[in-house]
Amino acid sequence: MARRGHHVGVNDTDPPLPAGTPLPPDELGHRLTEVFDLVGPLYRRALRKVEQGEAVEGASVGVRSVLDLLCRKGDLTVPQLSRIQALSRQFVQRMVNDAAAHGWVEVLPNPAHQRSSLIRITEEGRTLIATVLDREHSLNREVGGDLTDAEVRACVRVLREMLRTFDHVDVDD
Repeated sequence: MARRGHHVGVNDTDPPLPAGTPLPPDELGHRLTEVFDLVGPLYRRALRKVEQGEAVEGASVGVRSVLDLLCRKGDLTVPQLSRIQALSRQFVQRMVNDAAAHGWVEVLPNPAHQRSSLIRITEEGRTLIATVLDREHSLNREVGGDLTDAEVRACVRVLREMLRTFDHVDVDD
């Protein structure tokens, strides 16, 4: 049997630490590796599922992300969209151009910055993203495991902390 903190034996079958006890850094590192090992395949499978809907709605995964952000946060610039999504400005610009070509967004002058236009979602874009999100919601409702609100909140908290660890990574390099 592996010792606690030794990466070979660290998993959900190890006896838990007392509630509220933070994990030692070495053990935390190994446990979060388990999370990364699950998040990667989950993300790729979810992207494939969203891409299957592209044939119906016509929006790629990248355009879907842009429309969702604009719907939730309001008008944004390409650099802002890029930072929020941790994607290169060039990629986000291509997604904005694609969305604009379909009439899902409009490009407006930015009074705060002449060189960085504001991107605004159109009514057609709002209708499209609502359709996409409804389809995704239907899929997410199928998740099993009798998950509790506390478990989902804990998951979101963990993922948010993991994401914060990489805030300094420049995606345009």
